[in-house]
Amino acid sequence: MKRLFTILLLAFSLALTAKYPDPASILRAIDANTRFTSLKSTTRMVIKSRRASRTVSSINYSKGDNSFFSEYTSPPRDKGTKMLKLGGNLWIYNPGTDRIVQISGNMLNQSVMGSDLSYEDFMEENSLLQDYNAVIEGEATYDKREVWNIMLTAKRKGLSYPKKRIYVDKERLLPLYEQWFSSSGKLLKTVRSDQVSRIGNRWYPKHVVFKDELKEGSGTDYYVDSIAFDLKIPDAIFSKGSLKK
Repeated sequence: MKRLFTILLLAFSLALTAKYPDPASILRAIDANTRFTSLKSTTRMVIKSRRASRTVSSINYSKGDNSFFSEYTSPPRDKGTKMLKLGGNLWIYNPGTDRIVQISGNMLNQSVMGSDLSYEDFMEENSLLQDYNAVIEGEATYDKREVWNIMLTAKRKGLSYPKKRIYVDKERLLPLYEQWFSSSGKLLKTVRSDQVSRIGNRWYPKHVVFKDELKEGSGTDYYVDSIAFDLKIPDAIFSKGSLKK
């Protein structure tokens, strides 16, 4: 009887394995959709508070995982503010004070322009396959799309979100809803993506809602107004000299 139970349990486990695809292959496909050699975009953040909301627009350049430059173009009070990421370093230029400030340590936890995004969120843009182990925990329907329910656990220490649960569109292989947790399992942030468009050979969301679950408010809407991938971007953009130009 014990042997029969073991055989049945093994058969059940094999059936489950056969039912789901390899989770690593899903992460690899997500990386192919969301990662790039270079990028130029114009975006808007609609930052909501209990009393009002405001819109912050920017033009952004990225190269790989380690180089990012952003210049805010509106509203007038934020125009000319610039942000530069080089490797593990991040700097902000404030035109009002004409100063460049390096963001590090606890400052990385601060909100970007009062949004639900932190500076730390901008620092972590590595491959999901590189950073996380994945387990498919089931199937579901989200926003009328069939999705995989996948639990991610960090492969290494130091990640801002050691655990993530992502609901991945089965057809487009793009996360539509995400929950980001602390190592203890506390929910820290949620991310909802929609307005998914085909851009070249990839699927990409044109609207993302970030919600810091530790503070009040209805979240920050992030709109991608224009985007182009794999462009030739001058290296000079990704230099500290570009902050004061």
